[in-house]
Amino acid sequence: MTTMESLIGLVNRIQRACTVLGDYGSGDNSFSSLWEALPSVAVVGGQSSGKSSVLESIVGRDFLPRGSGIVTRRPLVLQLHKTDEGSQEYAEFLHLPRRKFTDFSVVRREIEEETDRITGKTKQISPIPIHLSIYSPNVVNLTLIDLPGLTKVAVEGQPEGIVQEIETMVRSYVEKPNSIILAISPANQDIATSDAIKLAREVDPTGERTFGVLTKLDLMDKGTNALDVLEGRSYRLQHPWVGIVNRSQADINKNINMIVARQKEREYFATSPDYAHLASKMGSEYLAKLLSKHLESVIRARIPSITSMINKTIDELESEMDHLGRPIAVDAGAQLYTILELCRAFDKIFKEHLDGGRPGGDRIYGVFDNQLPAAIRKLPFDRHLSLESVRKIVSEADGYQPHLIAPEQGYRRLIDGSLKYFRGPAEASVDAVHFVLKELVRRSISETRELRRFPTLQAEIAAASGEALERFREESKKTVMRLVDMESSYLTVEFFRKLPHELERLENPGERGANSADKGGNTPAERGRAVNSSASKFDGYSEGHFRRIGSNVSSYIGMVADTLKNTIPKAVVYCQVKEAKTSLLNHFYTQLGKKEGKQLGMMLDEDPALMERRQQCTKRLELYKSARDEIDSVSWAR
Repeated sequence: MTTMESLIGLVNRIQRACTVLGDYGSGDNSFSSLWEALPSVAVVGGQSSGKSSVLESIVGRDFLPRGSGIVTRRPLVLQLHKTDEGSQEYAEFLHLPRRKFTDFSVVRREIEEETDRITGKTKQISPIPIHLSIYSPNVVNLTLIDLPGLTKVAVEGQPEGIVQEIETMVRSYVEKPNSIILAISPANQDIATSDAIKLAREVDPTGERTFGVLTKLDLMDKGTNALDVLEGRSYRLQHPWVGIVNRSQADINKNINMIVARQKEREYFATSPDYAHLASKMGSEYLAKLLSKHLESVIRARIPSITSMINKTIDELESEMDHLGRPIAVDAGAQLYTILELCRAFDKIFKEHLDGGRPGGDRIYGVFDNQLPAAIRKLPFDRHLSLESVRKIVSEADGYQPHLIAPEQGYRRLIDGSLKYFRGPAEASVDAVHFVLKELVRRSISETRELRRFPTLQAEIAAASGEALERFREESKKTVMRLVDMESSYLTVEFFRKLPHELERLENPGERGANSADKGGNTPAERGRAVNSSASKFDGYSEGHFRRIGSNVSSYIGMVADTLKNTIPKAVVYCQVKEAKTSLLNHFYTQLGKKEGKQLGMMLDEDPALMERRQQCTKRLELYKSARDEIDSVSWAR
């Protein structure tokens, strides 16, 4: 095989691989870009201009649908692969992988059925291409795209806008700078009215990418010829015009094969008085070689840019492979090691969230610095220590005997009742930190890149972490409740000892009685009046007395609140945060050691979409590396 054939064959294989991998037209930018960077031949012409016959002549096989009106209703991406002499010819469709067609009449029928599958049995068109590869020793390496024939009028059964739809579709192919335009025009019509030449002139005004083909030379009126066009006098292109003589309808009806048709075409040009001097540059065989030679020169010119694109994409694909991860080992030991490594990766990220390396851990401090103090400030101490409440509680605590000096039982009941309110904020702090930790677990799992490919293991880690956090929460609740209960079980005596004696705050009734006795005499009646006077004085300070009790209790509760604002966070961090940092997955590790190999394998069961993505990525990587190596080898052979 020549260097030229190797180079074009390489491009064909790359384009074929792009379509096999489902990338061309599927939204994968890297492969669509590669496809478009590689040159291909777009076959353009009006309806019934002889496009199909030209393609069949190049292939040397009768395989395209025929009929009147619009026959090609979907683009046909035709890739020709030259094989060794003597090898069997066959065709393959992209939508029917691994099925070889050796009967080309079946190929024609499959094209018709695949067209109808998308467009229905109507005259509608579709931009979705059909991909067909033909392997034969009788072809040259080429990629040809057969497009729907241009038309000026919609026929019955077609929407009015179909004329513009066809032109838009055809234009989308021929506008690409790497597209070679094969403009088909019938010789028995004025070249000035050719739809193909008109469109080619618009998208390729210099004619650098356009090859003109004249068909139906044998059907021109007697006494006329197409020499003005073929010799470039009517319309000049940078590439020579090529004349083609296709099979007649009678030949088709007689099933004249393409080998015989090619022989008749050669004889026509060799014996024609008008075209004999151009015979060596006419015919479908010459056209195929001309296109192949031009393709080779275009490919050589684009090798540097193609190589650069391939190298860039290889780097991107290898990076994606690192991101997706390598395939998992099958033995239990390796699987256990993989699971432990994945757990460590998750645990590392979780700790980073708590320690400040990643965001989220600061929300725990927010619970202690904002939520807990705010919750304590909202406790209903004002209602509980109101005058009426204090009077009621103290009076009930005294029973049938009023207190003599300080109402100790009343104080204790008021303090116990107040301390119970701290249970709510203490428990709420535990729950708030628990929810922060749960959220950090969820976030850490999603941020552990290595875990993304194992949804089952993600769920197992999430469940194990959730169970551990629940245990930590329960232990933390018990601890903070103990802190509150300890404040009730033993009051801080020093606080009350520092309070001034209750009676010292009152005007001394004994002194008032003595003074009264001195002034009023020592008779029983006088002493009685003095006592009554003192009692009335005590009753007058009763409201102040209860207010001072409420104030003292409030001060004590404030002192306890300050203490709990410090001790509750310590307990929560010790029981929940510290435990989560040091032993979040300890129980999970214990259970993991008891699992069988099959169970470990199930935990490493990957997301099918991810597995498919890795397989596709691997295939693409192999394709690009192979393409790079082949391009290098062909480049060195120049």
